[in-house]
Amino acid sequence: MEKVPTPQGVIDRCVNCKGMWFEMLEDQDLQPYADEVDIGSAEVGAHFNKIDRIKCPTCPDSRLIRMVDLKQPHIWFESCPVCYGRFFDAGEFRDLSEITIGDVFRRLAAKPRD
Repeated sequence: MEKVPTPQGVIDRCVNCKGMWFEMLEDQDLQPYADEVDIGSAEVGAHFNKIDRIKCPTCPDSRLIRMVDLKQPHIWFESCPVCYGRFFDAGEFRDLSEITIGDVFRRLAAKPRD
């Protein structure tokens, strides 16, 4: 992970996949800056949604659980059941920060997450 300075503090971003790790509630404060911090490829990020569960970068003995955003169920992210941090694959945080009319149709067509 690399440290990325933002107007709201420092976040962690994977140097390989460009996925981002947010401490508890940190993602909510940074949504206005999503285009600036989520610089990874959404296509690469979508590929990583299929990979097995990963370990929490903060709590190494904890595996992240798979989550779905309630307002935009096509967005699949991972969360730690211990520290409540969140991991967004590249492109997911940008998508999450902007709700469009297309998201209404995506919600209707959303598939359940494994």
